[in-house]
Amino acid sequence: MILYLHFGPQSDATYRRLIGTLGEFTPMVQALPPDAALADVSGSVRYFGRDAVGLAALIRMRAAAVFDVDTTIGVGPNPLLAQLVAHRGAPGAIRAVPDDPEAIAAFLTGLPAAALPGVGPATARTLTSYGLYTADQVAATPLLTLQRILGPAAGRQLRQRAAGIDPTRVAPGAPPRTFCAEHRFTHDELDPDRQRGVLTHLTERLGTRLRSERQACRSLTLTVQYADRSTTTRSRTLPEPTAHSPRLRAAAHALHRSLGLQRARVHCLTLRAGDLCDASSVSRQLTFGPDDDKARRIEAAADRARARFGPGAARPASTAGMP
Repeated sequence: MILYLHFGPQSDATYRRLIGTLGEFTPMVQALPPDAALADVSGSVRYFGRDAVGLAALIRMRAAAVFDVDTTIGVGPNPLLAQLVAHRGAPGAIRAVPDDPEAIAAFLTGLPAAALPGVGPATARTLTSYGLYTADQVAATPLLTLQRILGPAAGRQLRQRAAGIDPTRVAPGAPPRTFCAEHRFTHDELDPDRQRGVLTHLTERLGTRLRSERQACRSLTLTVQYADRSTTTRSRTLPEPTAHSPRLRAAAHALHRSLGLQRARVHCLTLRAGDLCDASSVSRQLTFGPDDDKARRIEAAADRARARFGPGAARPASTAGMP
C-alpha cells in the first residue's frame, strides 16, 4: 500500500527532517517538494505489526510530536488513489481507499473530473462541454472518443486515471535542493495588493540568496495557506533559469493572479525556488533595450550594499517594514 503525505508549508530544513523521519518506517520514500511525499509501506506492515492505516497513524503522531506538523495522509493501492483520497476532505486526517475494485469504483463515482491530476481549467471546460463532469463518466467514455477530444496520449492517460489506474511506482530519492522564503501575516489578509507586496518582498529575498550563492532557478512554486489552514500550491517552469528578482517577481505575481484570491483570507505565503543550477552555466537571452541591463546594474549595486550593511540596506520601497 502507498501513503501520500501532505505536510503543508514548511521550511526546507523541517521538510527534509520530515522526509528523514519517513525513512525510519520504509526505505521507499519519494519526496514531492515543496510539501508532500509518497511512501510505499508494503514491506513495512509485517515488520511493525500494523496495517497501512495503522502505520499512517504512527507517522502522523510522530510528525505532530516531533515537528508540530498536522499531516494529512491518504492510503491507497497506488500513488494516484492515495493522493486523491488524501484531498477529499478537511486537512489533518487519515483517509483510505481499500485495495478492492468495488471500493475503488465507489470512491471514484461522483468524484469531480477536475480533481484528477493533469486536468486543469482548460481541460475541465472541454470535458464539461461534452457532458463529462465526474471521473466515473470519463472512465465510461470510449477511449477513441476521449482521444478525439483531448488527443491520443492525453485521452489514454486521463481514462486510466479516471478508472483509478496508476502504473507508477514510488521512486526513492532525496529531495532536490530548493530555496524557500515565507511570510506569515499577523492577521489573515484579504487585500490582494498587500499579498502581492509580500510576494515582491519574498522574490527579493529569494533573488538575493540565489545570487549570493551563484545559483539560478528553473521553477517557482507558490503555496498559499488560508485562514482555515488549508493550502493551495501552484508551480511554474520559467522560460529560462534566472536569479534576476524582477523576473522572479513577474512569475510570482502571475502565479498569484492564476489563483483568483480576490476574497480569500490568506494566512501565509510561501515562495520556493526549485530546480537549482549553477548560475555560471546559464545563458542569458539578449534584449534590444537598455532597461534590463540597467535593472541588473541596480540589482548588483543593491546586492553589494546588502552584503556590506545587512539585508535591509536596500530594498523596494513597497516592502519597507517587512521582515
